Amino acid sequence: MASAPPPSSTTPSPRTAEAVRGWLARAWARRLVKAALALFVLGLVAIFAFWLLVMRDLPSVDALRTYEPPLPTNVRGIDGEPIHSYARERRVELSYAEYPPMLIRAFLAAEDKSFFEHHGVDYTGLAGAVVDYASKIGTGRRAKGGSTITQQVAKNLLIGNEYSPTRKLREAVLAYKIEDTLTKQQILELYLNQIALGRNAFGVEAASHAYFDKELDELDLAQMAYLAILPKGPSNYDPVRSRERATIRRNYVLDRMLDNGFITRGQHDQARAEPIVAVLRRTPKFESVGGYFVEEVRRQLLAKFGENAKDG
Repeated sequence: MASAPPPSSTTPSPRTAEAVRGWLARAWARRLVKAALALFVLGLVAIFAFWLLVMRDLPSVDALRTYEPPLPTNVRGIDGEPIHSYARERRVELSYAEYPPMLIRAFLAAEDKSFFEHHGVDYTGLAGAVVDYASKIGTGRRAKGGSTITQQVAKNLLIGNEYSPTRKLREAVLAYKIEDTLTKQQILELYLNQIALGRNAFGVEAASHAYFDKELDELDLAQMAYLAILPKGPSNYDPVRSRERATIRRNYVLDRMLDNGFITRGQHDQARAEPIVAVLRRTPKFESVGGYFVEEVRRQLLAKFGENAKDG
């Protein structure tokens, strides 16, 4: 009977195979440790970069609790009636309760339909804005907005309108903090009182007078929808120079109001059929009164208080 052939010299022994497996396991363990350390270091670098570019020097949102905008300085005659007004920005402050609900709906439809649902940031819109910004680098074209109303409050009142890749992120961080600090109604009140709407009008009440010479509660739906398009760029939708473009955009807002259930079909159709008829840009009637007297008052005010933007 033939004996079994001796083991091949190329076949590893069980002890050798076990040693190889142990070496491979240790090698993979070392690689995993190195990868984990690399990820940890990269994470620290990313956190530091985020702090350096976004979080460092962020203004405090607590100032918004007691924010006081620059208001006009009015000169009154002996009868108490205004005869002149000094101001860089025309504005009239209202409380949230004084804004007509339909006007609020118009601005929500135009600017931020999910305002009462999010916590300051629309992440889909923010991601789209960042991608759009990246795609337009070097083209000279400005990226689209994508900001919520809360982010616009952060931009307008806290960090300014600097155009940079990190501004949107700074807006988002501040918006989140603002939502933790103020109620939705307080945020909307700040927004509606401060937004720049053209014709030197800041705030919706001032814009109502600048474009229609009316109080807010005298506006009809079509006029409210027109005011709601102005945050996107007042000069783009001037009712005299760009009436057709303004009408298209106003009708878009009316369409969104209908889609969101803010208005009925009848209200929608009636407002769409209404032409935009705005007053010509003009100076308030008492601005031309007073002559040398109001100029002397201005000089004395400057001498006593200085020229401070916060004083209007």
